[in-house]
Amino acid sequence: MKILKKLLGLAPKPTEDGAFSPSRLALRLATSSKTDFDGGEYSNPYTSGKLKVLMVCTEERNMVMANGKRFSTGNHPVEMLLPMLHLRNAGFDIEVFTPTGKPAKIEMWAMPNKDDAVLELYRNYVGAFENPASLADFVENSMTDSAPYIAVFLPGGHGAMLGLPNNPDLGKLLHWAHDRNLFTLAICHGPAALLAANDGDPRDFIYNGYKIAAFPDAVDRQTPIIGYMPGHMPWKFGEKLNELGMTVINSKADSACHVDRRLISGASPKAADNFGRLAASTLLDVAHHR
Repeated sequence: MKILKKLLGLAPKPTEDGAFSPSRLALRLATSSKTDFDGGEYSNPYTSGKLKVLMVCTEERNMVMANGKRFSTGNHPVEMLLPMLHLRNAGFDIEVFTPTGKPAKIEMWAMPNKDDAVLELYRNYVGAFENPASLADFVENSMTDSAPYIAVFLPGGHGAMLGLPNNPDLGKLLHWAHDRNLFTLAICHGPAALLAANDGDPRDFIYNGYKIAAFPDAVDRQTPIIGYMPGHMPWKFGEKLNELGMTVINSKADSACHVDRRLISGASPKAADNFGRLAASTLLDVAHHR
């Protein structure tokens, strides 16, 4: 069976550290060399430079699957960089954070390597990805009412399920953003990080009653078939969010986006451009009226 899967391009590829990245077939079906970036032009961008977007990335690489095999993941480049393009073009500075300041992990196998706009932005931010700010330090020393932020951004990639959903500093950040009426932006698996705001009682969960677009658990159950992952998920983030009172509105990994109060969400890499446009336009409208 293993030989047949390899011949058919269904076998996940082993990595140097003993994990696995997606199979040849999965890469053909689930990634693209170019994105659908719409150019990111904004007629009335934000120019004061005061309000920033705080982006929290995962610093962990490998997810241990239900069968014990490890999946080489991280932040999905399209779900991170495409919204960043829109936010930057709309006039917002983006600051990169990880939980402790270790380098942000990126799913380089999903990089659209023929998309000039995405690659240029990646090159401009590679230093920040390699040397991000520490969320722990920010929460301890800089998370004040006067901190100049308009939004918290949680990019996608299965890596959002590693080290973020149970991170107490992220939980404090989400509560802080919610209490200050800042926006929270989350795409694909990024909403898994919202679990960090869970204080134990579902009735007190700050997103109880919210609707979101996110990567469906049902689709994650199917991806091992094409070798995207080397096994089934160790847990399902949509299921856990549902237990806390949230509802995922989409059943497919499509271009769906949604706004519920100050939470802006997108379903998958297919939603990245629409999500970026929606987030940037919404933030612009608020910034111009402050």
